[in-house]
Amino acid sequence: QVQLVESGGGSVQAGDSLTLTCTMSGGAFSNYGISWFRRAPGKARVLVAAIDWNGDRKRYADSVKGRFTIAKDNIRNTAYLQMGSLKPEDTAVYHCAATDGVGLRESEYEYWGQGIQVTVSS
Repeated sequence: QVQLVESGGGSVQAGDSLTLTCTMSGGAFSNYGISWFRRAPGKARVLVAAIDWNGDRKRYADSVKGRFTIAKDNIRNTAYLQMGSLKPEDTAVYHCAATDGVGLRESEYEYWGQGIQVTVSS
């Protein structure tokens, strides 16, 4: 049974950095592209960053370009989201998700983590 578990969330001040970790168990991590989504209070869930199965291709939401970096370690079965220059509008529950497809639509993601809270105070 495949499971994704996020860690590294918390409460920080604006301008701080934080790194989220997503670890897979029970599956062949190297076969999956990994994406990070977030849901801010009262808003729809949106894709923040995505990386393909071997780490060659990355894409980011415009709102986080230049501030966030996604990475994937296929040996440690772990993906990362490094978040810098955090803003209050980055406050959300962050989920990682895994897909063996392109990952352009949420329906393509087979596995989801339970989510982790990130709160950025001004």
